[in-house]
Amino acid sequence: MPTTNGHSTSSPLIPPGVKPMDPRNALEYLENVYKHEDGLDVQTLIDSSTNGGLTYNDFLVLPGYIGFPASAVALDTPVTKRISLKTPLLSSPMDTVTEHSMAIHMALLGGLGVIHHNCSAEDQAEMVRKVKRYENGFILDPVVLSPTTTVSEAKQLKEKWGFGGFPVTENGTLRSRLIGMITTRDIQFHPNPSDPVTRAMSTDLVTAPSGTTLAEANAVLSKSKKGKLPIVDSAYNLISLLSRSDLMKNLHYPLASKLPHSKQLICAAAIGTRPEDRERLKTLAEAGLDVVVLDSSQGNSVFQIEMIEFVKEQYPRLDVIGGNVVTVAQAANLIAAGVDGLRIGMGSGSACITQEVMAVGRPQATAVYNVSKFAARFGVPCIADGGIQNVGHIVKGLALGASTVMMGGLLAGTTESPGNYFVSREGQLVKAYRGMGSIDAMEDKKAGSVTANGGKHKSDAGKARYFSEGDRLLVAQGVSGSVLDRGSVTKFVPYLLAGLQHSLQDIGARSLSALRDGVRDGTVRFELRTVSAQAEGNVHGLHSFDKKLYS
Repeated sequence: MPTTNGHSTSSPLIPPGVKPMDPRNALEYLENVYKHEDGLDVQTLIDSSTNGGLTYNDFLVLPGYIGFPASAVALDTPVTKRISLKTPLLSSPMDTVTEHSMAIHMALLGGLGVIHHNCSAEDQAEMVRKVKRYENGFILDPVVLSPTTTVSEAKQLKEKWGFGGFPVTENGTLRSRLIGMITTRDIQFHPNPSDPVTRAMSTDLVTAPSGTTLAEANAVLSKSKKGKLPIVDSAYNLISLLSRSDLMKNLHYPLASKLPHSKQLICAAAIGTRPEDRERLKTLAEAGLDVVVLDSSQGNSVFQIEMIEFVKEQYPRLDVIGGNVVTVAQAANLIAAGVDGLRIGMGSGSACITQEVMAVGRPQATAVYNVSKFAARFGVPCIADGGIQNVGHIVKGLALGASTVMMGGLLAGTTESPGNYFVSREGQLVKAYRGMGSIDAMEDKKAGSVTANGGKHKSDAGKARYFSEGDRLLVAQGVSGSVLDRGSVTKFVPYLLAGLQHSLQDIGARSLSALRDGVRDGTVRFELRTVSAQAEGNVHGLHSFDKKLYS
């Protein structure tokens, strides 16, 4: 009999002769009787013999149970064996993505920026120094002026370092008697630039004694109206310095990636695997580098293995990240050589054409899962490098076992990336972006370095990364183009992080480690997507739309 006006004595959904179950027993029935689980476990998903190689667009993560707010999701994760970050985001060592500004802001936001090496060793070391000096606890090696330094020279130092507060000591060195402080306000309108700084400096100083803790020093600085707090010994010799701007940065950037002892920002930079890169590494280490990334499109080489062994022997305090790799066999060689982290990806970047031109590489999702699973057995964190186009791709890379993800094109259009904006033919604001395997990058001579006999290396980061130094004819493995303006990373990266937290909330994972555990034990499930499913999952059926990602 048909249902009338919402009244029925039986449900039309239940087959005839079958007794309806008590809804209160649904969970018990699911657990004990209904054995079929939704979706696929990760091993079934990444079965190449059945599904082929997968990219991030080829699957989805199934939702779980929400029992916590998105703000409670923890994003802490290791980037190397010894260093952990508050957020899992890295910027790529490309010359249109990461120089000192990007590295500083990525570190302030809890991630890490890897400074490119398509420049001279001296220029790269200068960028490292700028990152290391940007935020400190106690500044143990401050720029110190002597009484004979002129006002003009002090202004030049301000332009060089980006800050204008310098201590003045009797000998112009640390551990010499402090006689004053020179600030931007002291010299800004000083009439005679050739005057010594002693005629303009402030002598009414607030100091703290040696042995003062960082918390005590911050308390003194917050109560004073001074921009700097000199730390002095009993003879009034300058020992170190504390900056008010650093105190404010601690308030504004609580997730900042900092070393626990010095409170300086963590700095990473890339080098190649050529013999002259050993000299480059020496220069970078002296500048304060924390993490060195060996930059190669195919990391499984004798050159990289020898460089890893060299770094571990000569610079044991440095963490070294090897790569790029996409197979377990590649990873095993670098793990055995002693790497502290691995980059996974070959040909999946937005400006990379390695897979097309060389017919070598691997779909990124398949590569990330297989290599990460193997490396985890040895405690080696992995970076999913390439193929990241949106928040969803970040989530998928992390779900498949990567500890962090590295982004190039996604960050290239931000204010902090190198280069200038220009207006495209369509009237849109864009920024130049190129792959390091593009002809433009490989022909760039900025990375040339002077040899011992006064000659000049003609190789650069682009050629070295793709083993093309001796080639008469360059074969491109990347392209040059442009990307749309994305604004500042100080707004864009928080959007990515908020999206990541909401995604983990949907999955039912309170942290990245919980996500990885759920994938491992099969409680986090996946589903393959057909071409039609991918179309359905994007905007469709609208006459026009405005895709605004965040506000």
